[in-house]
Amino acid sequence: MRAISGLWRWRHNPLCRPTDLAEAWAALAALLLILVVTPLAGSLVGGLAQDALQESVHEQRASRHLVTATVVRKVEGSALDADPEAATGRDLRTRVVADWTAPDGSPHHGSVMSSLESPQPGDRFTIWTDRQGRTVARPLDSATASTHAVLAGLGAALLAAGLVEGSRRLVVWRMVRRRYARWDQAWDKAGPDWGRTGTGS
Repeated sequence: MRAISGLWRWRHNPLCRPTDLAEAWAALAALLLILVVTPLAGSLVGGLAQDALQESVHEQRASRHLVTATVVRKVEGSALDADPEAATGRDLRTRVVADWTAPDGSPHHGSVMSSLESPQPGDRFTIWTDRQGRTVARPLDSATASTHAVLAGLGAALLAAGLVEGSRRLVVWRMVRRRYARWDQAWDKAGPDWGRTGTGS
């Protein structure tokens, strides 16, 4: 971006090459694009992600139900495991065999994860199920959905900035290559005797 500060300085300089001005203008255009396009891309992607995730939150809340299950017995050899769906990842879960009644009234029996540290037969705990009583993950909460949407917006903004800067670097690289090619041609025209005395130069 040093080329931007040099843009004004190069305006009327007789040593200024067209490629110097082109590099400076490319840097200025890239900066303006980053300042304008990056926030737009971030807000657009973040807004779309927020809408989609909040809709998913509402759908999951409507289709998933919290029901009470009763411990029949602890599954042999099951140890305390961290709950991967917990907000902190520190909630411990124990696998048990339990009975529960689905929201549609059908009875169910099976192996599930409980939040009880030392479950005993008859202990009660809550699990998430669908309307038919099949166990499901807890529904996505609104705060987590918003966090994911913000991260998506930040990622899109960074990607947009990276694309603009990458394009600028590619343009400058091509201009430098062209400049070197012109220098090579100029040296070839000057010949191997350029600058020697008595060669007519």
